[in-house]
This record gives sequence, structure tokens and C-alpha cells, in this order.
Amino acid sequence: MAAETHALTEDDAGTWLDGFLPYAIERGDIAGAVVTVVKDGRILVRRGYGFADVEQRIPVDPDSTLFRVASVSKLFTWTAVMQLVEAGQLDLDADINRYLDFQVPGRGAPITMRHLMTHTAGFEANIKNMWTSEAVAQAHGLALGPYLAHWVPKRIFAPGTTPAYSNYGTSLAGYIVERVSGLPFPEYVERRIYAPLQMDHASFRQPLPPALRAHASQAYARGSGEARAFEVTPSVPAGGMSASGSDMARFMIAHLSAASGHDTPILRASTSAQMLTPQTRFAPPLHTMALGFYEIDVNGQRVVSHAGDTFSFHSQLFLFRDQNVGLFVALNSAGVGGVTGPLRRELLERFADRYFPVTAPAPPAPAVDAALAAQQARRLAAPAYRESRRTETGLGRITFLSQARLQALDDGSLRFERMKQPNGQPTLFKPVGPWLWQATHNEVRLAAILKDGQPVGFAVDSAAPFNAFLQIEGYRSAVWLKPLLIAAVVVLVLTVLAWPIAAIVRRRNGRRLDWSPAALRAYRLSRVACVWMLLMPVAGLAVMTWGSADFARFDDRLDPIVILLGIGTLIAIVGGIAATAWHLLQTLRSRRGVFAILRAALLLASACVLAYVLVLMGLADFALDY
Repeated sequence: MAAETHALTEDDAGTWLDGFLPYAIERGDIAGAVVTVVKDGRILVRRGYGFADVEQRIPVDPDSTLFRVASVSKLFTWTAVMQLVEAGQLDLDADINRYLDFQVPGRGAPITMRHLMTHTAGFEANIKNMWTSEAVAQAHGLALGPYLAHWVPKRIFAPGTTPAYSNYGTSLAGYIVERVSGLPFPEYVERRIYAPLQMDHASFRQPLPPALRAHASQAYARGSGEARAFEVTPSVPAGGMSASGSDMARFMIAHLSAASGHDTPILRASTSAQMLTPQTRFAPPLHTMALGFYEIDVNGQRVVSHAGDTFSFHSQLFLFRDQNVGLFVALNSAGVGGVTGPLRRELLERFADRYFPVTAPAPPAPAVDAALAAQQARRLAAPAYRESRRTETGLGRITFLSQARLQALDDGSLRFERMKQPNGQPTLFKPVGPWLWQATHNEVRLAAILKDGQPVGFAVDSAAPFNAFLQIEGYRSAVWLKPLLIAAVVVLVLTVLAWPIAAIVRRRNGRRLDWSPAALRAYRLSRVACVWMLLMPVAGLAVMTWGSADFARFDDRLDPIVILLGIGTLIAIVGGIAATAWHLLQTLRSRRGVFAILRAALLLASACVLAYVLVLMGLADFALDY
């Protein structure tokens, strides 16, 4: 039976959104949202839901309330880049160092603007100094060049080989716009994009100008909680923009018009066609990157998109290229249970199902070889994986054991625990082809990344254009290391707990350890070392948890703590192994029996395992550029 098609009109879309968004944000504990729909060159619907300021009971106004659009800001940076390409001032395939006043070395090959626009430059994703406060920005400014020159991240992949989403790469592109045009990046966007489109409630400036700051939405972890501080990023071109829903609608109209073959005030049609041409495809047949936009097709419709996330604000822009329709949504709260990602996906799918449903019967699915599907599922589920977008320096490695795993089922399906459905359940993917699976509740697909016919990773449609899950190296795979670490920690914890308990029992029974002075010292020192070794990962994780509550805390002021963690970890590694080895040696010399020797040997082995993990966690790196 063909799905019912509704005409996309102002009344129908407004009524439908009024039935969907209020319930969705209440369910997700989100304070406020804005949504705009454009069609055929005009704003069809603009809606504000909930509150921009809960305490003051200020409602969201789609025309004037400014939301932080986070990484949707990148689309303005990429538009600025393409304007300069259009003017012949930038070459997409030239070494970016041609345009910079500092050097950014590649890894085996130069990095180009095309690499930056497709997130294939190979940068690791550092977390330090990604966010700051309005007070710091006001006092010291946000000079883009010095910031980027000082914080050049390591290149962990060769350019063009691996998708790895990079805020730094986008900021480099913004700085190149600044260098080539001779204008500060925020001013360039104001002159060349905002002004032609009459975007009066949008800005890259941080702090916001007073006239706009008065209209900025508050930020919330949960809508039922307290407001958080305004989020400021020194990586301005990557995520520093604030805008109203109506102004984002004007931006969508311009891009849709250019994509439809019309020259616009910001881009020619030919430039738009170049910008929307697919560039990379690391896991065929999944979605891919264009130049800045990424594919997110639904119901057979060609859709390009970009999402954005700060801690509190979450947004996404969708362009239905063949329908001349755009949809933008922004939320001012993180909400509960990671709801903002599934909510945006649900909005896209329900919007498409209502206005652009699949009207023709789906062709019969090709037969799937059940035995082959089960075999491929098992092979893909065997290793552990890490995202290509990751930090490999210092403190950023502390959660390296949080590796992604797939669960293979007997029928060849894969369960992906990390990817949640709107109801909070893990996503189940059914096999639909060789090395290809599709979610049971939507069109999202999962595909293996193959090298010489062998799986080396996998990707999922929703993030495949800019992120992949790559098989982790064997020496740090959670498949074997996590159970070994758990066993080692259990041994160390039981040893530490048994130390005072045994002492109390001996005292009550009037007994003493009849050991040599050296054996007693080795015994006591080994127990102290165990305590110290257990404290260091706890301390490191505590610092990471504290910082993750507000990423602006990861700045230079944290450096003394990072250095202290390094010193403490180095003492734990060297002292822990030395003390437990000395204890084993003294146990052997004292001839205290086989079981005592085995316990001492097990303690040494456990200390070695934890020491190995501490090294892999980066706590002993003394790295201040994490």
C-alpha cells in the first residue's frame, strides 16, 4: 500500500510541527527549540517552542532568538572558501601552506583545502583549549592565527586516506579565508554572506555584540535545571556562530537556489554544483562527503546536511535538493539520555515520510546468503574498534579502552550497543548484502570497510562521511586487555583490602609477622605501591570527568595538574613494579611456601598489567597539547 502524501503547505507543516516538537522537547527535558522550513525560495514555517530563558519565562522567538549553531557554522566557512575559489583566489588542490604564515606538515603528502573540506587531512581531535569563557574572550580576544599556530595537532592519518572529523581543519580554512581576503573572518562573513542575505540576527563574534547578546538563548544541560554559561570557542570558524532560526532559513534558501541552477548573491550555480559533488566514499555504498556538506539521503530523496553540537546546543540543517525544500532545527539543551541526536534523526524521517514518502513499491530485496551473512557478521564483530575521530596525545587517551564492539547474532544480524534508537534501545542491523546491513527501524546502513577484501573497520550512514570505526591495534585491544585489566585490578584491590584486615586479625590474636626486616619492608612497600597505582587512573578519570562537565576547563590552567598526574603516574609505574618485584624476591628468599610465592608473583604480574595500561592511557606522557 502506497504511503499517503501530504502537501507541504504552511498550514500543514505548522500543524504537524506543533504536534511533534512540543512533545519531543518535553520528553527529552529540553528547554527550547526553533525550527524553520523553507520551500521554493521563501520561508514557509518558522516556529519557536519552549523557552529561551526558563527562569525569566522568555519564549523562543524564531526571528530574534539566537541559538549557538555549533558545527553548522562550518557551512558558512565552506561557503566563504568556495567564494574565494570562485574568485580564483584559492586552489582546492594546492598545499594549504601556500596560504598560511606558519607551517602545517602533512603525513607523507601535503594537506590541501579539499582535504580540509572533506575531513580527510588526518588530524587528531584535540580537546584542550577548544572551549573557553566569555570573560577570557573579552579579556584576551580570540585571535585565530596565533591560536592555530600554537595548537597544531598531530597528523595520525595520511591526507586523503581516512575520514576523521576535524574542528582544527575547519578553523585552518577560516584562517585561510582571513589571510586571502585581508578581512578578519567574522567581518568577512558579515560582508559577504550575512549582508547579501539580510541576516541581521547572526554573528561569529564572541562575545556577541550587546545588541545581539540580549537576544541569545540561555544554555542548559537539562531544561529543568539551571542555565549554563555561554559557550565560547576559540575555534571560531568551526563552531562559533550564533543565529536565529529565520536567518538560518535565509541561508538555506540561498543554497537551495544555487543548487537549483540559479546564481545567488553568495554563490554561482556552477560553484554550488562543485560544492555538492560527492568527493569521498570510504565504505561503499554508504553516504559520503561533498565539499563541506554531507549526504543524508532519505526515502530516495537527495538530502545534504550538517549537524552541530556544543555541550548544550544541538542543531541540524537539511536541504532536500530536488524538492527545493530546507529544514533547520536547533535545541538549547542537552536533555536526557543523549536524546538530541535521535530526536533530530526522527524529525528528518517523519518530515520525509509525511511530505516525500516512498510512493512506489520497493523492489524485492536481493536474496541474502544466510550462512555468508552470519560468517561476515562474526568476522566484523570479532575485533574492537576506535573511532577515527580521536585524540592520541596525553590525557586525551585516558578512555582508550572505551572501544566500540559489535555483537553478531545467529541470523547474521549485528547489534550496535553504542548507537541508540529514539527509545533508548541499541540499534539492530539486518544483513541486506555482502558486508552490508540495514537498521530494522529506519534506512540507516552499516558497512564494512575493506582492504584487499578483508574487513579493517566499519562505518554507519549517519556518520560515514566524516568518521569511521577502525580496528584497534592488537597491543591495545579491549578484547584481551579489558578482562586482563579487570583481573589485575581485582588482585590489587583485594591485596590492598587484605592488608589492614590481616593486621587487625594478627593484633587480636597476639601474632606478629616473623619475617626478616627486608621482607617486612618489601611487603609493606608493595602494599603502599598498590594503593598508589590504583589511585592514579582514578585521579586521571576524575580530572577527565570534571573537565567534561565544562570543556572550557581544559585549558592552560589545568597544566600543573596534568604534570602532577604525570609525575604521580611515573612513580606508580616504576615504584609499583619495583616494590612488587622486591616483595617477590624477598618471598623467594624467605622460603615461605609455594602459595606465598604464587601470590607475590600474581601481585607483580597485576602491577605490570596496570602499569602497561597507565602507559597506554597517556597519563605518563607529560603532554600539554592533548
